[in-house]
Amino acid sequence: MLTSIENMERLSLLFIGCCLLPACAKGRQENKETQKPNIIFILTDDQRWDAVGYAGNTIIKTPETDRLAGEGTWFSHAFVTTPISAASRASILTGMYERTHGYTFEQGPLKDQYMKLSYPVIIRNSGYFTGFFGKLGVTYKDAGKLFDVADIYDRNGNFPDRRGYFFKTIGTDTVHLTQYTGFQAREFIEDAPLDKPFCLSLSFSAPHAHDNAPEQYIWQRRSDTLYMDLTIPPPPISEEKYFMALPEEVRKGYNRVRWTWRYDTPEKYQHSVKGYYRMISEVDYELGEIRKLLEEKGIAGNTVIIFTGDNGYYLGERQLAGKWLMHDNSIRVPLIIYDPRIKKHREVEDMVLNIDIASTILDIAGAEIPEDYQGISLFPFVRNKKPERKREALLFEHLWEIPE
Repeated sequence: MLTSIENMERLSLLFIGCCLLPACAKGRQENKETQKPNIIFILTDDQRWDAVGYAGNTIIKTPETDRLAGEGTWFSHAFVTTPISAASRASILTGMYERTHGYTFEQGPLKDQYMKLSYPVIIRNSGYFTGFFGKLGVTYKDAGKLFDVADIYDRNGNFPDRRGYFFKTIGTDTVHLTQYTGFQAREFIEDAPLDKPFCLSLSFSAPHAHDNAPEQYIWQRRSDTLYMDLTIPPPPISEEKYFMALPEEVRKGYNRVRWTWRYDTPEKYQHSVKGYYRMISEVDYELGEIRKLLEEKGIAGNTVIIFTGDNGYYLGERQLAGKWLMHDNSIRVPLIIYDPRIKKHREVEDMVLNIDIASTILDIAGAEIPEDYQGISLFPFVRNKKPERKREALLFEHLWEIPE
């Protein structure tokens, strides 16, 4: 039996505990709101700006990307400064134009002086736990060591068939690279340390065609029925007169050669465009799985997601395929920045560039942006503030000199 003194002591302790509980809870909430956000940067390969339902495409099925755009900030006029993966990815890493970093195909590795200024190096030095999975797109000695965790891979060109995309395994199953990259993303999020924020860079090889495979587009069997019962309308401005209006160098170049691989018959065109859309829908599925995991772990409210493509893409317009040229099909990409801490959707029509990505990531992380960067941070747009400067014009360039 408790004495009256013991009862008084218990009541006092209970009263003190009840008084402290709201203060403790408030303290946890304040810490959650002021801590640096996690950042996930998703890059797709060859996804043009309107290959997203949110952009007005009524055929493609991208519900998760559409939701991300509807909840975040959609940049309707986002462009790459060089419409080819090697140079564009170097520009994304370094925040610089191709003429500055000098990197493209067949030019040797990205110079050390520029890689040391890349966003992965700076954000890691600022206290972030970093990861990279997928196609880096630039050659650099010991590139994997730029991140705390990394697995760098792309399509396997040794196989002129489905094995170009199916050569990675989860357990004992050989899976598509898109599924593999999504799996690695979730593993990284599960294993990330709790005492520091993370920056995860995901680079899907999809929807890039596997050039040396007769079927070109390689998707997962579960996507076979997607778009199966519809006919894709023919591309606009694809009549012969538009092709003949092009310079002779273009009519005889790679864009025309790859058009013969993908679009020169109605059957090829239907197969290729549906394949392209299927591969994008598969990336969209992985985005949904990643966001579901963030919710389950209770970190969705403090994880910023950036989504874009490395260059645009011709789907038969002007009887062309690929990218490389300066039409908007080739240089325009989707761009979404979703910050769950900002409860307002915005649509931005200002002209923004791939060289803005590095500054934006560092700005979100609260890290110092190098003076060498030639892009600007897009984070002010997300916060409904004026950006550092407004662009009056854009520079596009392609400095890879080959006969084709």
